[in-house]
Amino acid sequence: MPFELLIQGALSGFAIAAPVGPINVLCIRRTLVDGFGLGLASGLGAAVADTLFGAVAAFGVASVMAFLARWEGILCLFGGVVLVLLGCRGLFSRPPADDGRIGGVGFAGAFASTFGMTIANPMTVLSFLAVFAAIGIGAPGLGAATVLVVGVFLGSAAWWLGLSGVVSAIRHTLSEAALSWIHRSASFAILAFGIWALVRSAQILWV
Repeated sequence: MPFELLIQGALSGFAIAAPVGPINVLCIRRTLVDGFGLGLASGLGAAVADTLFGAVAAFGVASVMAFLARWEGILCLFGGVVLVLLGCRGLFSRPPADDGRIGGVGFAGAFASTFGMTIANPMTVLSFLAVFAAIGIGAPGLGAATVLVVGVFLGSAAWWLGLSGVVSAIRHTLSEAALSWIHRSASFAILAFGIWALVRSAQILWV
């Protein structure tokens, strides 16, 4: 039973992390520009945030869910502003030369930025509730919920490790022009996600 819950949690964490979104795009861009370490640090920030949301869903923390629902508009606004700034920064800067140096925000900044952006999307906890319901997980006890949450982290972290590893493996085969094009495209996608988050925040706060 604990092992089964661990696997179910891992599959849930993997499923929530895998769909293409701003964090995936940002992780890919940072891996291409700054290397495996910074890309993985970005992914792990999102993995920790996913784990917290998974814990809220697994333990059924109603007060936290109510808080997230109440402040959803503000959280979306925060996430949107961060994404717009990151997108604009990428669009108006050149990717550094592929010489092995770590540029930009650094490891701690990479972790913190994706953690903050993921936390700014309270809909993630609803995604976990839906996934848990789909795979038949009811209201687990304290021990079972803990195993489930550990699985969520392992699954989410596995996705980010794999994504960073694959992108890092191919980055040296790309020309400088190709890296520049990917950098610009990813920055534009991040900017678009940020604008969408700001529009959603406006709808929640003022409509």
